[in-house]
Amino acid sequence: MSHFENKGLILGVMAGTAGISLFLIWYHKMRKPSAAVSTSALLAAGKGFNAVGLQNEAPSEQGAVVVLHGRQLQILEKLNGLLVSVDELKREVASLKEALPKLEDLVRAELRGKGDTPRGSPSHRAARRRRTEADPGAAETTSSEEAESEGGYITAHTDTEGESEEEKGWMKSPDVAVRSEEEKELFNLLQQVDSLHKGSEDDKKKSFRLLLEKEDKYENCAGFLWRIARAYGDLFEMTTDAEEKKKYVTDGRSKAEKAIQLDAMNAESHQWFAIMCGYMSQFESVQNKIRNGYLFKEHLDKAIELKPQDPFLYYLNGRWCYSVAQLSWIEKKVAAALFGTPPTSTVEEALQNFLKAEEICPGYSKSNYVYLAKCYKDLGQKNSALKYCDSALSILSVTNEDKEAQKDLEALLLTLKL
Repeated sequence: MSHFENKGLILGVMAGTAGISLFLIWYHKMRKPSAAVSTSALLAAGKGFNAVGLQNEAPSEQGAVVVLHGRQLQILEKLNGLLVSVDELKREVASLKEALPKLEDLVRAELRGKGDTPRGSPSHRAARRRRTEADPGAAETTSSEEAESEGGYITAHTDTEGESEEEKGWMKSPDVAVRSEEEKELFNLLQQVDSLHKGSEDDKKKSFRLLLEKEDKYENCAGFLWRIARAYGDLFEMTTDAEEKKKYVTDGRSKAEKAIQLDAMNAESHQWFAIMCGYMSQFESVQNKIRNGYLFKEHLDKAIELKPQDPFLYYLNGRWCYSVAQLSWIEKKVAAALFGTPPTSTVEEALQNFLKAEEICPGYSKSNYVYLAKCYKDLGQKNSALKYCDSALSILSVTNEDKEAQKDLEALLLTLKL
């Protein structure tokens, strides 16, 4: 119902109430003061009247007189009920009149966006603009309905129905196009650095430089931040200088941590924060190494929860389980003294994670094969260990990790052949 229909309804109710009130005023004037009594008093009076007056009436007229007085009493009783109803109606109308301004304020607030400057709908403004251009005098003869619409009283269909393409353009905020351009630029940048990350060391260095150039612009984007953390990890792997390594891992960890703060449901952010914690252990005290180990496991588990089909995550989890299984008694006691509960795992748990990585992606990596062989050797299954050593030998060493895995493989083969 529009604002004007609401006004019409209220005026109609008030007019009807006024008519009834005039009738009641006339009725009160016609009645004697003693007549304004309750229905029970009227009935008592009527009975007394009948007892006295009917004694003097002729027998033939008694029936008609009784019927007449009975009807008079019924009329008086109905009038009394009407008075009560009118009083109730007056109170309801008064309450409605009090509530209406509040209701209008609420409607205004909703339509204005809770206090913004009153505006008409885009289609209404466009239509009024076209009328103004067609007839310069139209602005001076704006109808009362248009004035109300401009003040905020607009119905739902004025915003959605019958809009032309030009009118729909008014719905767009000015920064939508800019925002989409920025998103496109960011998308292209992330695609480029992802591609470079899979390439040579020079490609990875180029990826790092591209990310640094845009760091100020995209410092609040989780997808950008975990990639720059990954780039710091690439540089960490490539350099041999201890100070540079420590700087790269410190900066990379802070970027990954901020990415988690921005988007706690991003698996890669948790993954690279875990990796940075692992790298950081190379430069920390025993206490901090253990703390980083807990953080590594916590965020790695979260990454696996969010991305359960990534073989790399299971490989990392296997590495953690294998390292914990190899802890000495004294190292476990130190962990218990510092944190209450030392980390626990077994070679069997490590093996299951390496097998899971191989299941998801057969031939996943040279290093994964080497750790499978290590697990089977520790479990006393020499034939299985030799089998995975052969699988590892079939993969060429390309990355630094492959080269490290090759060294471990050669030492493992010497042990197995003794």
